[in-house]
Amino acid sequence: QVQLVESGGGLVQAGDSLRLSCAASGRTFRRNAMAWFRQAPGQEREFVAATGWRAGWTTYVDSVKGRFTISRDNAKNTVYLQMNSLKPEDTANYYCPADDTTWSVTLWTEDSEYEYWGQGTQVTVSS
Repeated sequence: QVQLVESGGGLVQAGDSLRLSCAASGRTFRRNAMAWFRQAPGQEREFVAATGWRAGWTTYVDSVKGRFTISRDNAKNTVYLQMNSLKPEDTANYYCPADDTTWSVTLWTEDSEYEYWGQGTQVTVSS
């Protein structure tokens, strides 16, 4: 059974940093794209960042460029999201999905393209 477990969320102040982790089990995702999405109360789920199977292949939503960094450790089957200079508008539940397609040539920003999802980790940024 495939599981994705997010961790690292918490309550921080504006300007602080957090590092989210997403540990996968049940299969390897070293040949698959993985991503981070977030959802704030009353809002739709929003793409944040994605990383492909090829080293250095990443994409970000404009609002986090220069502040967030997605990375992966294939040996640990884990993806990370380093979040710096956090803002109150970053407050949301953060989810880590994985694409079931191996060797995909596309880094999807649509949540419908990801088949496996974790339960999320809450990030709250106070002003």
